[in-house]
Amino acid sequence: MPSVDLHTVSDVIAADDGDWRPGDRWLAGGSYLYSQPQPDVRRLRDLTLLGWPSLRVDDDGVEIAATCTIAELARFTPPAGWTGVGELIRRCCDALLASHKVWNVATVGGNICAALPAGPMTSLAVATGAWCVVDDLAGGRRSVPAVGFVRDVESTVLSDGEYLRSVRLPASAGRARYAMRRASLFTHGRSAALVVGRADPDADRWSLSVTAATRRPVVLRLTARLTEEQLREQVDDACAAAGWVDDVHGLPAWRRHRTLRLASEVRAELTAAGPTGGRR
Repeated sequence: MPSVDLHTVSDVIAADDGDWRPGDRWLAGGSYLYSQPQPDVRRLRDLTLLGWPSLRVDDDGVEIAATCTIAELARFTPPAGWTGVGELIRRCCDALLASHKVWNVATVGGNICAALPAGPMTSLAVATGAWCVVDDLAGGRRSVPAVGFVRDVESTVLSDGEYLRSVRLPASAGRARYAMRRASLFTHGRSAALVVGRADPDADRWSLSVTAATRRPVVLRLTARLTEEQLREQVDDACAAAGWVDDVHGLPAWRRHRTLRLASEVRAELTAAGPTGGRR
């Protein structure tokens, strides 16, 4: 058996080897798994042994394997015409405040499945309208909208025996324009609020996603004619329903204040760019 730091682990097996049993845990990069005590873990199922290609481009968009590392994603060159999403990908990778050693190990799927509010890969998936492809040990497959994958802090829609196979960014995500804002208590601190606005070409509506500040991701579909007051009301109501995060990285009142301000800045940037323009 390979040497691991989890002293309760008795076996490391291939991800699809046999039935799920209590104490099993999926292993991809392991950067979160090895970061804190895991007293209930008895056996690791190694997803990397399945040999998935990290990134695959087709006519429908881009498929990002759950085992794709942050470093691989940061180096990804989007298809021609995907100018806006390329910058968003890089900025979301940068929001994972870790050394490049961690970037070379931490995976997209692991970051999402950890279901931490500040997970920037969740932010990327939600902002682009991505779908999460979920497989199980019985050979079943289902697709879940990224906005609904994380249910609460450290809670996802995955059941025992299910694992995140990939994240699919639709082709429409590449043609959209984005504006992103992030707030933290410290220059190199964990995200306390991360807001992304998305405007599709020639569309009268735009979307705004909020992560890090709330216990689960929030996405609003908004009209271009929305007033500033209406924007604040809708963002405030939706985020309150999801629940503001309360921890050492920011009190709820501060996160609310920053989120509403960032939402206004995102709206201003997208409005200034116009229906077909770029960033300010």
